[in-house]
Amino acid sequence: QVRLQESGGAVVQAGGSLRLSCVGSGLTFKISTLRWFRQAPGKERELVGGINNVGSTNYADSVKGRFTISRDNARNTMYLQMNSLKVEDTGVYYCTTFYKREFWGQGTQVTVSS
Repeated sequence: QVRLQESGGAVVQAGGSLRLSCVGSGLTFKISTLRWFRQAPGKERELVGGINNVGSTNYADSVKGRFTISRDNARNTMYLQMNSLKVEDTGVYYCTTFYKREFWGQGTQVTVSS
């Protein structure tokens, strides 16, 4: 059974930083492509970015230059380093991967206050 568990969400002031983690189990983590999504209140879920098995990353335009995705295969963990946070970054952040079907974590809440 594939499981993803996010953590690290918090309330932070605008301009601050936060690091989210996503721990995976039940899959061959090192070959998995992983992605971060977020969902703000009243809005659709949107892609934040992703990282493939060789560490190549891509980002949504809204977070480029501020967010960094990385992975530690020895720990079965993907990270999302978020710097220069803005109020509009507020939302529930999810990690996801595809193994026969899409799997999602339960999400972690990030609130950026002005």
